[in-house]
Amino acid sequence: MQDVPELVAQAREGRPRAVARLISLVEGASPRLREVMAALAPFAGNAYVIGLTGPPGAGKSTSTSALISAYRRAGRRVAVLAVDPSSPFSGGALLGDRVRMSEHASDPGVYIRSMATRGHLGGLARAAPQAIRVLDAAGCDVIVVETVGVGQSEVEIAAQADTSVVLLAPGMGDSIQAAKAGILEIGDVYVVNKADRDGADATARELNHMLALGESRGPGDWRPPIVKTVASRGEGIDEVVQALEKHRAWMEEHGVLTARRTRRAAHEVETLAVTALRARIADLHGDRRLDALAERIVAGDLDPYAAADELVAGVTGGR
Repeated sequence: MQDVPELVAQAREGRPRAVARLISLVEGASPRLREVMAALAPFAGNAYVIGLTGPPGAGKSTSTSALISAYRRAGRRVAVLAVDPSSPFSGGALLGDRVRMSEHASDPGVYIRSMATRGHLGGLARAAPQAIRVLDAAGCDVIVVETVGVGQSEVEIAAQADTSVVLLAPGMGDSIQAAKAGILEIGDVYVVNKADRDGADATARELNHMLALGESRGPGDWRPPIVKTVASRGEGIDEVVQALEKHRAWMEEHGVLTARRTRRAAHEVETLAVTALRARIADLHGDRRLDALAERIVAGDLDPYAAADELVAGVTGGR
C-alpha cells in the first residue's frame, strides 16, 4: 500500500487511480483516514459543489452527463459522485448511471465515482463529505453530487452542496411529490426536464406558483429560477449552467457561499464527534459502570438524564 503523502501527490496530479484509492480509504473508514484528511486539508475549498436531486425517472443521470459536457466545453475539470441506495457489492442501479455517462469515460478531465448509501438515510452516503473533499483537493473545478431519488430524505443534499438543483419532469405528479418531500424548500435552481413532453409548460407554471406561495424572500434575496431542458438532446443545459453561475456569483456577493461552507464543515465535525462518542458508549455495553447506572435508575436513586450526563462525563473524561 502506498503511503498517504504519495497518494495525495498523485491525486493532485489528476491520476484517477490515486483518487480512487483515497475515496476507497474514505468509504472503508480506514485507520489512515485521519492522515488522509490532514494531508488534503491545505488543498481543499476551491471546487464548486452542485447537488442534483429529484424523483426517480426525472432524468438525473442524463442531465448530469449533459452538465459534464457543458463544463468540459468551458475547460473545467469535473467530478461526479453518484450516490445510490443499492448494495455496495451488487452495484444495483449504478450500472445505469455508468452507461449514461460512458461518453465521458475516456476524458482525463472527468472523474466519475459511484457510492452506495449503505442504508444511510438522506440520499447521501455517510462518507460523501470526505469523498467530496478528496475530489476537491484533487483539483476538480466542479463536483456534481447526484443523489438517489428517495423522496423526503432528499433534503440532505442541501447540507452538502453549494448550489442545489431540483430536477422534475412532466406527467409524473412531480409537483405534488416535491411539495410533500419538502424539495421546494431546498432548491436554488429548478429544472423541468423532458420539456418536449406534453405538460412541461403546465409543470413549470405550477412549480412557479408553488414557489411563490411558499416564499418569504426580501429585496435582494435569491429567487430560484425555473429552467426547461431536454437533457437527452442537450437542450437548455447552457441555460442551467448560466443559472448556476448566477447563483454562485450572488452567493459570493452576499457572503452566502462562505456561510454555507462553514455550516457544512460544522455539521461534518458534529457528525464525526457524535460518531466517536457513540463508539465509546457502545464499548461500555456489558461494562459494570453502565450496569450500575441502570440499577440506580431502576431503584429510583437516579433519573435517566442525570445518568446520561454521568455516562458522557465518564467516556469524555469529564470535558
